[in-house]
Amino acid sequence: LNSMKERAELWAGPLDDVHALVQRQGGIEGLGLVDFNFPQHIHPDHHKPDEILRSLGEAGLAAGAVCLRYPKEFRAGALTNPNHEMQRKAVEMTKEAGEWAVALGAKHLIVWSAFCGYDYSLQCDYKRAWARLVESFREICDYLPGLKISLEFKPTDENTRFFIVPSTGAAVCLVEEVSRENMGICLDFGHCLMAGENPAQSVAFVGERGKLFALQLNDGYQRLGAEDGMMFGSVHPHMALELCVWLRRTKYNGHVYFDTFPRNEDPVKEAEYNIRSFKQFWKQAEALDGIGVNEERGVTSSSSLLEMQSHHDALAILEKLQKYTSD
Repeated sequence: LNSMKERAELWAGPLDDVHALVQRQGGIEGLGLVDFNFPQHIHPDHHKPDEILRSLGEAGLAAGAVCLRYPKEFRAGALTNPNHEMQRKAVEMTKEAGEWAVALGAKHLIVWSAFCGYDYSLQCDYKRAWARLVESFREICDYLPGLKISLEFKPTDENTRFFIVPSTGAAVCLVEEVSRENMGICLDFGHCLMAGENPAQSVAFVGERGKLFALQLNDGYQRLGAEDGMMFGSVHPHMALELCVWLRRTKYNGHVYFDTFPRNEDPVKEAEYNIRSFKQFWKQAEALDGIGVNEERGVTSSSSLLEMQSHHDALAILEKLQKYTSD
């Protein structure tokens, strides 16, 4: 939604509030859902759910998720804050964001904190911070049993150089320790790259456990500490294709959100490009892995992707990719 603020000269109307941003998003061909940041896009002191729902209806859209963006007063931590009163304030804010998600008809609450981590050695008691995080998520999940609660991990950020949950593996550990049916993970393509991960492997790891609740797509050059927010598949097309292969294999049924930063591009056209790219990669994944899916059902073929993967045959796979991208 923030991208709709960019290139204001290409939009005839105002862009000074969430209703105007939603209206602009309504012109994006192929878009169906909007994710709102809380308490930036929607704030209980300035907005009402019925007003947001009216704007969504007028734009032909629906709410997909509400995403936490804790304000800077939580710079010492949100759910991990060592100050009990501040930590409780963060928990209550998260619950309120979940109430908004329910009121808007969204299925997900996505929790990302720019501040739940540390910058220096010896600064943080990791065990206590982890325990506070587990206890917080248990309380939030129990308070909102009908809502999917997703942690979005990020390894580093300009606000926090090291996060308490810095990787997909750590996120899975957290989900297993929280041990709630409605607790899962939101994977961000760029965050996986920043963590030195292959996003497709992360999808396979989380998806096989039935805990991939949400997905945010983008791309980037992996420069140290940078989150480029570039168009999906523009830098790592093979990784984007493999991501779709594993989304299909793990039967992902959540919605897709594009977390990109079109600073210089028309944000409407940039969003439409992302939608087309994802659909194209999805079709390519279906064609590429189709024989492999049939093999699982009893049909074998030496040309199937699964067969090549069973031998770790990189050259055969690259030749197959070459064929699909040239057709």
